[in-house]
Amino acid sequence: MTERFVIGIVGSPFGLNGFVKVKPFSGDIENLLRLREATLRQDGKERIIAIEESTAAPPAALLRFAGFSSPEAAKTLSGAEILVERSHASPLAAGEFYIEDLKGLAVISAEDHSLVGHISDIVEGGGGELVEITLPNSERKLVPFRNEFIAEINLEDQRLLLKNRWILE
Repeated sequence: MTERFVIGIVGSPFGLNGFVKVKPFSGDIENLLRLREATLRQDGKERIIAIEESTAAPPAALLRFAGFSSPEAAKTLSGAEILVERSHASPLAAGEFYIEDLKGLAVISAEDHSLVGHISDIVEGGGGELVEITLPNSERKLVPFRNEFIAEINLEDQRLLLKNRWILE
């Protein structure tokens, strides 16, 4: 299981005191406001930076990182991903999953219990989230992440049960 998650991305500076807008991927602003430090990943490098101040600005949060007290300094953080340990990720409700935990799951056909492929990602589509499935021939297919198409997700057995194979055609 993944032990660290990207929970948000740093956007543009806000105001004159070094605040940046942070877009939470889960929509949970409160989780960002509880952080006292964060690992920022930018250009393939990671660094841990203390958070000096935070406030809500729906649909984003405003954070001021230690050592970044001007808009010019804050702008250098734009595009950085905010990573946290699993213990600091937003709590899940029943039937919810962390996307990182779904990646790599085997996709099994409910019709004949054969291996269809593996989940490579969950992506945002126009009408909701889509499961990106990589087939054995490396072709990728998208399936709506909805109960009409998915019978079961079992993290313990590392599999997703696909109701109907025809959705991949």
